[in-house]
This record gives sequence, structure tokens and C-alpha cells, in this order.
Amino acid sequence: MTPLLTGLRVLDLTTVIYGPLIGQVLGDLGADVIKVEGPEGDLARNIQPRGPQGDSAIFVCNNRNKRSMVLDLKTQAGRDVFTKLLRWAEVFVHNMRPAAIDRLGFGFAPVAAINPAIIYCAAVGFGSGGRYAGRPAFDDVIQAAGGIAALPSYRGQDPAYVPGVMADKLAALTATYGVMAAIAARGRGMTGPIEVEAAMFEAIAAFVLNEHLAAATFGGTPEDTGYHRMFAPDRRPYRTLDGWIAALPYTEQQWRRLLAFTGRQDVIAAAWFADPGERSAHVGELYSVLAEEMARRGTEEWLVALQTLDIPHARVNRLEDLLRDPHLQDVDFFAPNGTGQARAARQPVVYPGLPARPDLPAPVLGADTAAVAAMLGYGADDVVALRAAGAFGAPS
Repeated sequence: MTPLLTGLRVLDLTTVIYGPLIGQVLGDLGADVIKVEGPEGDLARNIQPRGPQGDSAIFVCNNRNKRSMVLDLKTQAGRDVFTKLLRWAEVFVHNMRPAAIDRLGFGFAPVAAINPAIIYCAAVGFGSGGRYAGRPAFDDVIQAAGGIAALPSYRGQDPAYVPGVMADKLAALTATYGVMAAIAARGRGMTGPIEVEAAMFEAIAAFVLNEHLAAATFGGTPEDTGYHRMFAPDRRPYRTLDGWIAALPYTEQQWRRLLAFTGRQDVIAAAWFADPGERSAHVGELYSVLAEEMARRGTEEWLVALQTLDIPHARVNRLEDLLRDPHLQDVDFFAPNGTGQARAARQPVVYPGLPARPDLPAPVLGADTAAVAAMLGYGADDVVALRAAGAFGAPS
């Protein structure tokens, strides 16, 4: 945990991955994050595999450096406590659908009335200004809607999902920089409530179109989209004699060095090779040559050669290889740092020279309910009364 945001008070009403990752990043940077869960807990707690404490790997990887309070927001007593939390908070993050948060009475306008200095982040599926607003959104749906799933079709393959929770995580990081910009604005003197809306669909569409807007950038038709280099059939990991490797010569000099090493003077002598525009147009041919040559040598031989030639390259790591990667070990990437986990992938951004504190493990459901209630000014008798009123779930 890096103490850049020490003292920042964050109220986290989120579930699964999209919302919780936002709160975790803020917590990793030192913010005091209170995660409010219903009596049944975050849905992600029960996704397999689950650890010895009963919570899932996905949950503990997205909820460290938080405190957990259980509140039943379907009860008036629970909503009353939540209102006090909103007065305490500087940042409020939720990933509920607009109609659901409005039914609870915690949309932007009522929350701004409760706390006129709130930074209010709605992590939604589709932006509120469009016709898709309010639709349910999960990662697969957004990969399809946002253009990710269709990318293989430009290489003659069926549409396919990236086998990872890509949309949730990218949208979460987009939402996080939105919140951080609001925090920075507050520090530069902006007053009043700040509403931040981060929509998964728009985040992923922007991510995909960054390079694939292509000629449509300059007024071409929608059919003029697509960064052609990405769709070359031989832009792929290359099979060697005994494994797989990635290599990406990019500049003319990098291509010259690699082609000379492999004896492909015929390609260097081609009329189109020396012209950047023509070489770009023929990049598919270059990748095909690369695929042929890679298959002639072993992986270790190639790793040495590419390092010597100063060509961007990497071994093709499987998931299990990442856990043994020597560079990640050098930088303590998996240091659990007090979480109690065997491994935890730390934040990739580091701040050399700043002191760090041990991370807090993802909280047990409701572990901090009593402590947070006391912080809000509730006495022991009040807690008993709130429990009887169902604020913390059905009375036992």
C-alpha cells in the first residue's frame, strides 16, 4: 500500500470485478475504503476456486485494502446508516444499474443533497445519454458490443471472446482515472459535487477504436476502419523447433538486421522494402517470412539471437510461467505484503522512494460492521437497535 491517498474516504457499493477493482486501486494508494455489502455478500465471494477462509480468488484479488460493512439497504434502518456513510465519504463508487440505485434513493441528485462535496462515480454498463442506458452488462456482452469479440473475424475466423475478464478490468481502470481526475480537481480548488460516469461500452469502444478507427478518422466510411497490420494472418506467436516465441521487428533497421541474420537478402532487395509506406503495405509478407524463419531454430537460440540483434521479443508465457518469471520475481510482483495470501499480484505502478505500508487482506464479510458503526457515532445500544431493525440483515 502506497500512502499517496492517505486520509481519502471512499464508500464502495460495488460487486464482482468492474466496481471492486476501482476501490482496490484507491485502497492500494492509501485511501480508507469501506465496502458495503448486502447480507448475502458480494456475488464474487462464491466464485470457484475458494480459499481456506471461504472467499474466492477473484474476490480477494479485487478487494484488498478495504473494510467490510454489511447493510441491508432494503430496510429503512440500513438506508439511514448508509446516509451517514455518505456524509462521511469524499468519494462514492457504485456499479448498480441506474434504476436500481434510484429505487434505493441514492442516485446522484439525492446523494449530492446529502453531501454537497461528494465525488460520485457511477460505473455503469452503457452511458446514461444513449438508448442502451440501463441495460444489464457483463464482460462477454461488452466484449461483443464494444468490438473486441469481432476482431478475429477480420482474419477469417469466427468471433471470439478474449479468454479473460477484459472489459470489466479496462472499464474499471477507465473509471479509476475519472475518479482520480476529480480528486485532483478537488485539490485544485473545485467545489461542489462532481459526478463521474464511467460506462463499460464506451470505455471498450474507445479502447478498440484507438487504432482501428484508421481511415475513418479522416472522414472515410465506417467500412474504412481497421488497422491492417493487426489483421495479417502471420501476426501471431511463432512456432520454433521446440516451442513458441513472439518477435516484432518494427523499424526498417530492425527488419534489416533480422533479415540479414536469417539470410533473407531477397526481401531486403525487394523494390518496396526501403519505402516506409510500401513496407507497411507489405507487412503481411514480412510476417510470413518471419514465421518461416522462426520455425528453423529452437526457442533458446532465438532468444539469444533476438537479444543480440536488439529486436523486441519475448518467450510465450503460459499462466503458470508468469508465476515463475524471473523478472517478476526480481520486482517482487507477487509479494503478498501482509495480505495472508500465498500470492497477490501487486499494483504495477510503483513510486520509488516513497514509504509503503503492508496491504490489508480482502475483508471477511461484515468484519468491520461494528467498528464502522462506532466510527459513525453509534453506541452499543444503537447497534443492538439497528440489528433488531434489520439494518445489518435479518435479526437473528
